[in-house]
Amino acid sequence: MNWFIESRVYLERAMEALAEGDLLQASEKGWGAAAQMVKAVAEERGREHWSHWRLTSAVSRLVEETGDNDLGPLYALANQLHSNFYEGGMSVALVGQALEGVTRFVEKLEALPPA
Repeated sequence: MNWFIESRVYLERAMEALAEGDLLQASEKGWGAAAQMVKAVAEERGREHWSHWRLTSAVSRLVEETGDNDLGPLYALANQLHSNFYEGGMSVALVGQALEGVTRFVEKLEALPPA
């Protein structure tokens, strides 16, 4: 599976869902974009990534390795979107802002040099 490609597909679908006003699907697809990108980077570095906790752990390690302290808060936005899928309550503006953050997160991980 090519998680890099999957991440971009999810991001496109998130933006489409947002444009259609489907905030729950936009939220879940935004989470999916972030999760798939973390899986891609973790896989290429030989790290575990098959649970929510392991994804979070992988992001923590990336922050330590890269010194990029933006990764944690951007990943937290993705988690917020994941929660919104189940709970609802985020406005169009908040979902849009969170998706902007997820886009930055995905771009930052894509730009990392291979392990």
